[in-house]
Amino acid sequence: MTGDGSAPNAAEFEERAALLLTLRQGGVRDLSVLRAMEATPREAFAPYRFRDLANRNLSLPIGCGQTMSRPVDLARRLEALRVGRGHRVLEVGAGSGYGVAALAQLAREVVSLERFETLAIEASRRLAAHGATNARAICADGLDPPGELGRFDRIIVQASVGAAPAALIQMLAPGGVMLFARREHAMAGARAKERLIKLDRNEEGELRETDLGPCRLGPAIPGMARAL
Repeated sequence: MTGDGSAPNAAEFEERAALLLTLRQGGVRDLSVLRAMEATPREAFAPYRFRDLANRNLSLPIGCGQTMSRPVDLARRLEALRVGRGHRVLEVGAGSGYGVAALAQLAREVVSLERFETLAIEASRRLAAHGATNARAICADGLDPPGELGRFDRIIVQASVGAAPAALIQMLAPGGVMLFARREHAMAGARAKERLIKLDRNEEGELRETDLGPCRLGPAIPGMARAL
């Protein structure tokens, strides 16, 4: 279905097929991730004025100074997260809701935290229209999440931080994986470099980091912002 509830036309089918090819060419090999991306129409989550660009491998502005990641970058992160059907997943940074919806295709339950109330409301509306009954977006500080949410098997931070947030580490279950971008110090006036980090917690609770290489994610901002 398209964003307005109608069936996709031939041109939209071709655009989605081309996007899947782009994901494969970008190195994404996990079939479950490719299927999740295929089942999640990006145009249903993009602002209306950018829907003609939704199936291209472009980042798109979504309001509140935020952007939708390029599909290939999102797919690579989902692949690295290794989400299974029985997993509870916590996402920090719901944005448009597109990543939440893709995760909902892979996991048992997805909770996404968004500091901008406007974006959280819009993401919730889009998830409902998409029929993602196992996912929800709530307005909350993702760097200081509500403890009553419990523990999660997978945690993904769609932003860069100086270090892995301690509050999120506490919510990571044994055997769990957390993915985040580490922001490195930069010279004055230069853009800070970011590295994608995978944090594994074994059954004994010990943590092990793996550097997955450079990435481009905006800095995480603590606190909450109301509707803009």
